[in-house]
Amino acid sequence: MKLSHWARKHGIPYRTAWKWFKQGILPARAIQLPTGTILVLEEEEEVRLPQDAAAIYTRVSVHEARDDLERQVQRLQDYAAARGYRVVRVVKEVASGLNDRRPRLEKLLLEKDYGVLLVEHRDRLTRFGFHYLELLLYEQGKRVEVVNEADTPRADLIEDFVAVIYSFAGSCKELCVRVCV
Repeated sequence: MKLSHWARKHGIPYRTAWKWFKQGILPARAIQLPTGTILVLEEEEEVRLPQDAAAIYTRVSVHEARDDLERQVQRLQDYAAARGYRVVRVVKEVASGLNDRRPRLEKLLLEKDYGVLLVEHRDRLTRFGFHYLELLLYEQGKRVEVVNEADTPRADLIEDFVAVIYSFAGSCKELCVRVCV
């Protein structure tokens, strides 16, 4: 924002703001362009997301398992109520956990009306890269709560191994369909 706008916004005469800039005591970062215009680089005000507002994300891999979506929703709603969260959004999706193009999940990750994302198991959110999604949400001021964590690192390893096998089998099937047709 231009220095004149910044000064007006803060109720300071422009001349005073200009002097402060020249003296290096302006209480905000500012730069002067080659044209002489002074721009004040205000930090964006921190967005405070409601930490009691929760979004629920449920997923199954195949349409035949759609009934499990409702069971996941019910368990997560019970969990949210026990923790005192307000459920502001419920997202149900039928897609592979290996698929990184899930429109409903993409839309949910961009929403700004919740502070906590509830999932039943890590693999309901994603098979791989869970940590990256946690980082992304953390940068947005959100966090992920996994209701049923795997009991042991071995269980995580087995789940990852099974996911790789499924992925490989799916790729082979796709290749076979292309070659055989």
